[in-house]
Amino acid sequence: MAEYKDPENTILMELKGGTVVIELLPDVAPKHAERMKELARRGEYDGVVFHRVIDGFMAQTGDVKNGKDAMSLRYAGTGGSDLPDLPAEFSKLPHDRGTLGAARSQNPNSANSQFFINFSDNHFLNGQYTVYGRVASGMEHVDAITRGEPPAEPDTMISVKVAADV
Repeated sequence: MAEYKDPENTILMELKGGTVVIELLPDVAPKHAERMKELARRGEYDGVVFHRVIDGFMAQTGDVKNGKDAMSLRYAGTGGSDLPDLPAEFSKLPHDRGTLGAARSQNPNSANSQFFINFSDNHFLNGQYTVYGRVASGMEHVDAITRGEPPAEPDTMISVKVAADV
């Protein structure tokens, strides 16, 4: 088994090309980090599509309500989990390449299960979307995610696990 700095706050996301290792930032955004771990432990992220993937910008996923079944894919991006929305946890951390941001509606306190991974430095998002993790390794697998809004043949998160549980 690989060694992780903080296995309880490390996410292992299996994509078609390999494993993406994500370090959560509970000191920066504790509620968001906890939510990702809770949904990962419940298996809710497994099989969820990347429904919005914009070249040079970001890859968005995490709609555990509408992101798994082919009949509801047209609604992917409109749902969340059965848990309550989270309050914003804005910080001074910039939206750099490889950071995880909490997706939300116009309401800053509406993040739930959806998130995005930045393909590039997207500093225009700073202070508007909660940063709660960063890709430690495997960014090449994120870069290979099929583009589209939504992609015609969307890629999925095959599995999402907390490293401490593996």
